[in-house]
Amino acid sequence: MKQDFLKYQAQTSPYPLGMEISHAVGSYIYDTNNKKYLDFVAGVSAVSLGHQHPKVNQAIKDQLDKYSHVMVYGEYAQHPSVAYCKLLVENLPPNLNKVYLVNSGTEACEGALKLVRRVTGRSQLISCHNAYHGNTMGSMSVMGFEERKQIFRPLIPDVDFITFNNEEDIQKITTKTAGIILESIQGGAGFIEPQNDYLVKIKKRCEEVGALLILDEIQPGFGRTGKLFGFENYNVIPDVIIIGKGMAGGMPVGGFVANEKYMDLLSHDPKLGHITTFGGHPVIAAACLATLEEILEKDYSNQSLAKEKLFRELLVHPLIEQIRGKGLMLAAMTKNSEITNKVILKCQEKGLILFWLLFESCAIRITPPLTISENEIREGCSIFIEAMDEILSELKNC
Repeated sequence: MKQDFLKYQAQTSPYPLGMEISHAVGSYIYDTNNKKYLDFVAGVSAVSLGHQHPKVNQAIKDQLDKYSHVMVYGEYAQHPSVAYCKLLVENLPPNLNKVYLVNSGTEACEGALKLVRRVTGRSQLISCHNAYHGNTMGSMSVMGFEERKQIFRPLIPDVDFITFNNEEDIQKITTKTAGIILESIQGGAGFIEPQNDYLVKIKKRCEEVGALLILDEIQPGFGRTGKLFGFENYNVIPDVIIIGKGMAGGMPVGGFVANEKYMDLLSHDPKLGHITTFGGHPVIAAACLATLEEILEKDYSNQSLAKEKLFRELLVHPLIEQIRGKGLMLAAMTKNSEITNKVILKCQEKGLILFWLLFESCAIRITPPLTISENEIREGCSIFIEAMDEILSELKNC
């Protein structure tokens, strides 16, 4: 299977891990040799309730027995998507009261960027250095990592960049700015939290000049950081949020949310201001609804903070310089990329799945399912420490 994987599927890097997957249940993934791996990555923050969650699976099966795709987005009223959007809005601030469902986080970013230009009549977009918001042409235009962008230029014009947490840069938001897009916690850059009321100051500046604030909640969202959404930790209410990853328990989905007075502009002048064939797909929406209901019912948001505390207590080692992030969006930082690579690969050999971040080569991603148990955290951290002990010993013997 691995040979066919490399031969017939386009690859994203020269050296994919290539694990041959048999099945996955709860916090574990099994390969075709029936070796089990404790999953500390959750499909890069997407499998929020663990693998094969029974309520999510049942919701998918029940909806399949009723109907699947029947019409392009925005034409028919379909219960799963209507019920989901209603429940989501009921758990958001009052100004975020209308949802557009799409197929992925990057498509949600595209919609949000179009929306702020449509609302303001302006063209300038501002993003941050080392930001990541997706990989389509619009999303790539607001990605703050030139090495990944240069070969694909020209991209969307009139995009400028500031430095996350740099307060002097806030003045670069002007009356020419349609919108600024930020991650509520910078993901690919190394799980960097806003400091010193940075997001509050950004929003204040936006209000002063008539620009809109888009917050990207694709990674922090849906209970991962101690609140349902990351921005709730930082005393700010954005004009638009982008959602994806963990919202459907591992199914492909995205969305953007804003005030109805803004969202309604996409329906006219011109009509069909944003369209999608499969957005709001009833089977996916059923998974979204089951996932959100379970996160709210079991209070997984609050549980993530207690689990964070346990991770921080257990992951103490000379090779770990610090642990960044919040809740179950954590990154263990090492001295250099060589150590990071060794830890990730050695842990996989020992049955623990860890992963890299996009732009910060010293970071080890720790984003397990929200459902991970205390015993599973202890099990995984024991493997983690064992692997680092071996690497430390190797380094001392060099």
